[in-house]
Amino acid sequence: MGALGAGIAALGAGLGIGLIGSKSTESIARQPEAAADIRSAMILTAAFVEGAALFAIIVGLLDKLL
Repeated sequence: MGALGAGIAALGAGLGIGLIGSKSTESIARQPEAAADIRSAMILTAAFVEGAALFAIIVGLLDKLL
């Protein structure tokens, strides 16, 4: 079950980062003057998603080992 949980966490992170990228690109297209603010918020949010996914993957793999 640990490997399944790790895979689901990786899949969720990939989908989340894809949505972040698509919505930020759409936002920049609508308001090009706010591109710097949108880009910095996008990078920060993607880093949070990656951190949460890494934590979930580690927990899932630890469940497999222990």
